[in-house]
Amino acid sequence: MNRQILDFWVGLFVAVGIAATVFVSLKVANLTSFQQGTTYSVTAEFDNIGGLKVRAPVKSAGVTVGRVSGIHYDSDQHKAVVALAIDSQYEFSADSSMSILTSGLLGEQYIGVRSGSDTEMLQDGDVVWLTSSALVLETLIGEVLFSKAKEGGGGS
Repeated sequence: MNRQILDFWVGLFVAVGIAATVFVSLKVANLTSFQQGTTYSVTAEFDNIGGLKVRAPVKSAGVTVGRVSGIHYDSDQHKAVVALAIDSQYEFSADSSMSILTSGLLGEQYIGVRSGSDTEMLQDGDVVWLTSSALVLETLIGEVLFSKAKEGGGGS
């Protein structure tokens, strides 16, 4: 085989490898979807957010409707406050509820939105009060072990 053709194929292989590495890196960092439209901000307070990260998806019925734009701790109420940027094409009622869910058994965490029945819609700057915190696997295992130990240690 000609040396130039071999160099071409090696270069092409390296370029495809670099492109694949960049794509996987962006996918892992949750940067592959860029918002193109306008958004409105909503905040929600949770007792425990588990491993929720900034840029995590906000989903309703399995459709990504926004992203987590910020997370901070409210030291007065001792809760995590999560700021959400929701695409303005999606409207949710003011009595909507939000839960922190996990994709699969050990997958990424996201916020699931369930719309309520109120005729008034969420507006920019609103706070969602109906929230459900993340289920932390370690806590669940600890509770099961504690209950089993309590059953066994009840004694005679």
